[in-house]
Amino acid sequence: MSIAKCILSRRAFNALAGVAVFAAMVPAPSFAQNATIPIIVKDTTSFFWQIVLAGARKAGQDLGVNVPELGAQSESDINGQISILENAVAGSPAAVVIAPTEFKALGKPIDEAAKSVPIIGIDSAADSKAFTSFLTTDNVQGGRIAADGLATAIKEATGKEEGEIAIITSLPGVGSLDQRREGFLDQVKTKYPGLKVVADKYADGQATTGLNIMTDLITANPNLVGVFASNLIMAQGVGQAIAENKLGDKIKVIGFDSDEKTVGFLKEGVIAGLVVQDPYRMGYDGIKTALAASKGEKVEANVDTGANLVTKANMSDPKIDALLNPKVN
Repeated sequence: MSIAKCILSRRAFNALAGVAVFAAMVPAPSFAQNATIPIIVKDTTSFFWQIVLAGARKAGQDLGVNVPELGAQSESDINGQISILENAVAGSPAAVVIAPTEFKALGKPIDEAAKSVPIIGIDSAADSKAFTSFLTTDNVQGGRIAADGLATAIKEATGKEEGEIAIITSLPGVGSLDQRREGFLDQVKTKYPGLKVVADKYADGQATTGLNIMTDLITANPNLVGVFASNLIMAQGVGQAIAENKLGDKIKVIGFDSDEKTVGFLKEGVIAGLVVQDPYRMGYDGIKTALAASKGEKVEANVDTGANLVTKANMSDPKIDALLNPKVN
């Protein structure tokens, strides 16, 4: 399913976010003729997860599947997601699609859930071998893409791939974020010896914390030339700190994922690039795969849903524009 076929202005986001939160609290009506496949995301209030839910919703419409849209209101609410998973499985669905919030903590709950129904993982891994299929960005490769993008931006600004850089990770122990960090650091070490990582920071999942960490880094590291903010929330906070200090020309930032705020930062030159996934495809193909698995059909064990580096130079390309401006109806 092409993300370009379902485009709606981001202005609808706030209203839709409220609908998704409501949907997470109130069970969707049951239709006897339809299979029920809940999708459990990390955070129903984030634009990224709204796109995932939009893809899942469209798959439900296309395939005749009842898709309850579930999730907590914060990616840090690990226990909340475990409870949501347990309650979803108790309803005897045909299958469950889930984006685990934390690698270790979700392992055993997913093992247990998989004893009852097929479990399809999306976005982030968990400490479990019980997934029937797993659809995600190759996050290690995503980290490498970010390192390449940062090195290029630094060279364009300074004439060389050298200088002090930092990485800021939203939360510790999250599979996708750990993999992005791994890929980034490995690429820097092996391909860009002139870049020196002087700070490797973890936040608490809040944009304001990312803002504060970045502000402190600016003060403590006057020679800083680049930063990798490894998810949307950190890109928001880091971008805000760069904007407030008017350092877009001096400190190059590569973020991960996009929303109206970070795309605005990109247009304004506050940040140099965004590694953008295809969350719509994660949601759509997650439900499609879950339905196939529930019928006993063979499905791929691992599916790479792709990632692209978006810069000011390529953001108007049709393929990139479709990823930056998905329709979430």
